[in-house]
Amino acid sequence: MFAFRKTAAAFGGELARLDAPQSPAEGQLLIRVAAAGICGSDIHAYEWTAGYEFMQAAMPVTLGHEFSGTVRAVGPKVAGFAAGDRVVCWPTVGCGHCRACEAGEPQHCQSRHVIGLHVDGGFAETVIAPAANCRKIPNDLPLEAAALTEPLSVAVNAVDVADIAAGDRVVVLGPGPIGLGIAWVAQQRGAAVLLAGLYDEARLALARDIGIAHCVDLAQETLADAVQRVFGQPADRLIEASGAVRSVNDGLAVLRSGGVLVVAGIHSENLSIELTRFVRDKKQLRAAHDTTTRAFDEAIRLLADNAAALSRLITHRVPLKKAAEAFELARSRQAVKVVLLPQDNGHTS
Repeated sequence: MFAFRKTAAAFGGELARLDAPQSPAEGQLLIRVAAAGICGSDIHAYEWTAGYEFMQAAMPVTLGHEFSGTVRAVGPKVAGFAAGDRVVCWPTVGCGHCRACEAGEPQHCQSRHVIGLHVDGGFAETVIAPAANCRKIPNDLPLEAAALTEPLSVAVNAVDVADIAAGDRVVVLGPGPIGLGIAWVAQQRGAAVLLAGLYDEARLALARDIGIAHCVDLAQETLADAVQRVFGQPADRLIEASGAVRSVNDGLAVLRSGGVLVVAGIHSENLSIELTRFVRDKKQLRAAHDTTTRAFDEAIRLLADNAAALSRLITHRVPLKKAAEAFELARSRQAVKVVLLPQDNGHTS
């Protein structure tokens, strides 16, 4: 089978031909991958940016943690799954023994590993995954749309961390796949949402297409002016999903006293804030990363109910054999979600 792998501690990746796994071990499923999305983490690994040195111990490793597919084989001591089941996978695998794992919170396990970063992932024709991490999906949910489950669940978790409720004034910075998902979920919960980007007109156009009412390109208007124009007062909540450190301070400046700012982006620089002002304004700074069991299950429900709208986030579909081209496309600001199709030998769309 073909697989797209990270093989060296340097820029790039490699399309390789591997022997396909045949028999899943105890507690595991063998899954025929239908669709796999390229995530920002995959791009960081591809570019070999700081913070991904942990992957060296796993190399060569097949990338890809946002995938959907069909079960081909079930390992020993697996209950509740059968060949032919349509599934998605939460890629965070805990140690199973620590306090976090025993509480059902593997995202907090300090020995966790991630499918597609620490072990072989979904940029392949087949993948092995723990049955405990997999969820069946409704029969009427297209597998391609189902590949959005993991990133949408990250967005749901960020909204949860921000404690967003109906009537809240919410700013989302960064109209990438996660930021778009956050804005959409927040609006679904009844919040008034302003989504901001910088030289991101193509992505903001897509945001409007999926129903985000207020969008602004910060190349045309300052964040402070946009918040005043849309809300008439400071924001209650702000979620940063841009990956730009300065956006955290920009966000704090438009947040009301006692407001909550959630950082969901991954940053390569340190943050410096005016701490005394931060304390006196009683603002809260929180972090959202990965997801939760509850958020993952909610993402499946949201996709099942809104597949047509959310599928618009998939702007490009590329055969796995053209994975290198797909990564270059994903690195551009014109694509939103690029999905690799392992079983497709056709042309890029």
